[in-house]
Amino acid sequence: MAKAILDMSNGGVDMAIDSVGASSWADSLKSLRRGGRLVTCGATSGANPPADLQRMFIRQLEIYGSTGGSVGEFGQLLDVFARGLVKPEIDSQFAIADVRSALDRLSAGAQFGKVSLIV
Repeated sequence: MAKAILDMSNGGVDMAIDSVGASSWADSLKSLRRGGRLVTCGATSGANPPADLQRMFIRQLEIYGSTGGSVGEFGQLLDVFARGLVKPEIDSQFAIADVRSALDRLSAGAQFGKVSLIV
């Protein structure tokens, strides 16, 4: 999901975080104020969006790539989940044999949280 943070009153946001890729890239760039930053941390909809070089240099934008953290930090995050301190929002669960129903739910966009398969 692409997320823009902070106040739009200054002609855009200070920073946008885009984990989607090609389908949200243009909107993420357009949301930035002059000198704003775009952090990309995923490309689920495609890895090669149009660069929009004119917007980048005219508005003096900065692009950052991020994997989200180190292996050690990932281990700490897993520990937090294992201790039950954070729980993912599960919208629905489907048996693996009902994978088509799970995909239909995702396609409809009606879910709030994760749609999971029970293997």
